[in-house]
This record gives sequence, structure tokens and C-alpha cells, in this order.
Amino acid sequence: MKNLVICGGSGTRLWPLSRNLMPKQFAKLINNKSLFQLALERNSAFCDSFCIISNVEHFFLAHDQMDASELNKKIVKDTKYILEPVGRNTAPAIALACLTLNDDDMVLVSPSDHLIKNHEEYEKAVARAAVLAEQGNIVVFGVKPAYAETGYGYIEVDGEDVISFKEKPDAKTAGEYVESGRYYWNSGMFCFKAGKFLEELQRHAPEIYDACRVALENASNSQYVRIGLEDMLMIPEDSIDYSVIEKCDCLKVVVSDIGWSDVGSFDSLSAELENDKDNNLIISNKYVATIDVNDMIVVDTDDALLICKKGSSQKVKDVVHKIKTVKPELANIHMTAYRPWGTYTVLENTYGYKIKRIEVKPGKKLSLQRHMHRSEHWIVVSGTATVTVGDRTTMVRPNESTYIKMGEMHRLANEGKIPLVVIEAQVGEYTGEDDIIRSEDDYDRD
Repeated sequence: MKNLVICGGSGTRLWPLSRNLMPKQFAKLINNKSLFQLALERNSAFCDSFCIISNVEHFFLAHDQMDASELNKKIVKDTKYILEPVGRNTAPAIALACLTLNDDDMVLVSPSDHLIKNHEEYEKAVARAAVLAEQGNIVVFGVKPAYAETGYGYIEVDGEDVISFKEKPDAKTAGEYVESGRYYWNSGMFCFKAGKFLEELQRHAPEIYDACRVALENASNSQYVRIGLEDMLMIPEDSIDYSVIEKCDCLKVVVSDIGWSDVGSFDSLSAELENDKDNNLIISNKYVATIDVNDMIVVDTDDALLICKKGSSQKVKDVVHKIKTVKPELANIHMTAYRPWGTYTVLENTYGYKIKRIEVKPGKKLSLQRHMHRSEHWIVVSGTATVTVGDRTTMVRPNESTYIKMGEMHRLANEGKIPLVVIEAQVGEYTGEDDIIRSEDDYDRD
């Protein structure tokens, strides 16, 4: 069985833990593991290969977390990546992946940002879905509702037959659904043969099928399939539910009680993490003292603090919308940013200068670049830096430094076997991350 892991979505309801460049599936929320890693480890029990469908900006996060997960190293090495420059929803993402497979390949489509706690029931559900898919069906997974949730879609079922799909209901209707016993949460997971899905997609959404074929033909045909921006924008945007699932006549459902959650808000995350004696969820690296408050959510990061009443955490997305207009970097990135070559942490940022801690992984290097509005000083803390400035390359060791004038082409590399740690002081009237003009880059960034 092939596992297609969908890594789209920004998880705005989990801000400030989740940001555009660190969406919720990659944030380490449960026992110091990300939901992405938990999904891989869970599905490795019955899947022999993975295909990760991700935004190109998140490729290195997915790659590094897969490498750090508790998986067979051969599976890690053979994993395929479909890299999208922009998202076009789930139907194109799944189509692009299926077009790289054989028609008879059995496929399990699973989101990367959901939590499943009952692994035994989950494996039984997947096994039954595979049997139904082998018979030529497209299978959806219905989850027994634990309560009347208004944030999920519902599937009306009769045995293994799907009667109807229902959009997110109001509270009264959701209660009626749960009480009837005929409705199940729509988990967003699917099982089918790759060729069967493509056949149904071609029948019901031929414009998506055709555009995906063209995009894939123009893309690099390798383990890392990178779709071009213009080709991606030519693909109509639609979900698998609307384009295929709700239209095909070969649909079956597997229903089960698998301890499922989409961890779509801090209220749902609160049910999975330890709360204090007053039922407050507090997430912080600092000791947080509370007085005469209960049923609160407190999330403290290096650059942002969220405080809200439990039951109101769905409104976090409205806060993020406002933040994008007044301080957009808070919605985009953490103080510590992850890059293909390593990480950087902003230690201080004020008008005229910025100070960073940069860590470069062994064997990695930054792009060959220059800046138009700032000069830089690099001080090596540990490891040995290979520094290129203009046409000169030198080795800089701990407690040594170098200086790069504004406008000079330069590069930082780690040719050693241990991480390289550098303190960078930027001086100039503008120190934004977009003041980078790249000449060469190992990661094909602009």
C-alpha cells in the first residue's frame, strides 16, 4: 500500500504555535513529535512507501522530520515528494501523486495534521478499506462522533453505503446527527487504486486531470517532483470531495471509532495535552502563574502571547487575519526559522541593526548572495566556517570573525562534520529577509 500524505494547510487556528513557514503539521505538539511524524509512524505499520505532497517552502521541514522519525531507513530513502509552488486544494495534489504511480497501486490518502490514538481499530479500518478498494470502489473513512461538533462535515451511512454528505451543521443539527446514529464525521482519509481515482477524476473533473498531466510532464521526473508555478496556476482549484467523491457511483464507507481528531483548534489540542488543576491549557517555555482564572488557553512563544477563553479558540483565525495587516511577520515565521541548510534565531531586531544566531548543518551551505541595504559581521562560535566574499574563500574558526560590505557577493558554508554556529550582526537602514539577491542556490530558491 502507498501512503499519500497531504501536507497542505497553514493551521492558523493554532497561532502562535503554527505559522505560514511552520504550519501545525510540523510543530512538535505531542510528546515532542509533530503530527506529521506521528502520521508517518502510524501508517508505516501497513504502508510500504510514502509520497509526501507539500508546498515547496516546507520540503526541507518534511524531509528533516521524516529523517528524524522512527522509520525504516529504506522507506525514508525511497520516499517521493511532490512539491507545489502554490496549493490548489486536495484534488490536484492527489492527482499529481497518483499520476506517478501504477494504476494497480493501492493508495491510502491521509492528512498529515490529524491525530489518531486507537491504532488497533485504525489498522482494522484500513484493512477493510483495502478489501473494498480492491473490488473497484473508492472508500471514505467515517469516524464515530464523540460529540456534536459543528466544525466537521458529516457522512450519512447505511452499513458500508454512503447515503449523503452534509456540510458543517449548526449546533442543533449536529446534535440530531449524533443522536440518530446514522451520521459519522468525515475524516478526510480515502483508500482506492490509483488508476480508479484517475478514471473517476477524468470522468467528473477532466479539466483538473488534463492540467495535472501537463504539469507533471513539464516537471522534473525524479524522487523530488517540483511543479512549475505557471503549470500549477493552470490547474483548477478544487477539493477531492467536490470534484470526485460526491459525484462517483463507486463509493463505499468504512466507519470506526479510532480516537480521531483533526487538532484544528486549541480546544481540541487541550483535550490531548495536560491541563492544570483549574483546567487551563498553558503552553510556554517559561513558568506561567495564574490567579483566579480557569478554563483558559495561554500560549506563549518568543515573539507572541495568546490568551483566550476555552470554547473561543476557533476565533484565533480572526486574530491572525488582523495580525497579517499590522505585523505580518508574526503570522509568517517564528523567531527561530528553519531553512534547508539549518536554522537562524533572531536575538535582537531594532532600527539600524539585527542580531542572529545561525546554525548550519554539516555539509550544507547558504546561497551565494548579496544585500543592497546592509553590511554583515560574522563571528564563529563553534565549528569551522568556509566563508566566500567576492573571489576570496577563507576558513574562519571559533572566536574569529569576518566582515561583508554592503553589496558584496558572499556565502557561508559548513564543510565540517559538526554543526556550525555563527553570530551574525546586520547593520543597515533595512534588515528585512527580502533584501537577498541570490546568484547561486542549492535549493532552487529565487
